[in-house]
Amino acid sequence: MSSLPALLSEIRACTRCAEHLPLGPRPVLQAQASARILIAAQAPGRKVHASGLPFDDVSGNTLRRWLGISREQFYDARRIAIVPMGFCYPGSGRSGDLPPRPECAPAWRAALLAQLKQVQLRLVIGRYAQAYHFPGHTQSLTALVAAWRTQWPTQLPLPHPSPRNRLWFKRNPWFESELVPLLQARVAELLEN
Repeated sequence: MSSLPALLSEIRACTRCAEHLPLGPRPVLQAQASARILIAAQAPGRKVHASGLPFDDVSGNTLRRWLGISREQFYDARRIAIVPMGFCYPGSGRSGDLPPRPECAPAWRAALLAQLKQVQLRLVIGRYAQAYHFPGHTQSLTALVAAWRTQWPTQLPLPHPSPRNRLWFKRNPWFESELVPLLQARVAELLEN
């Protein structure tokens, strides 16, 4: 098994699906072995591809607000690992970004997650990440997130923080009123130790 720095170098040099990527390969992730929080997301968007920083967009602002942390804390790889299902921007479709490329997770995910032994909270964002981290679940996103207590405090399914999900948040006010304060307290606890 490669060391984490060697594995990250391999991932950042990956070109497996280059022919399918409209902007070319640019794997975007962050991880260090000491991370206590893992953000398991879907794939970078166009803005993130341009900047090279995970969640460097409006969705990231919302996610940081949910976590109750600053940009500086969020981008501290010693504390927070950000590992999407696909590391490169997959392009856009009729209703938003395309799904993560299917080559990425089988090639890298198991080896990468095996290196993150200090993770105590896994935040699983969006349906592609949830299909991987909650194998066999058949419920809707809403039902999976509403059942968040079944995995708490070690794993938490979350809706995508995209502005496209405004209607979901409007229909599910319990998410902001009940879940987010507990999430912020758990994140604060993990970041101060």
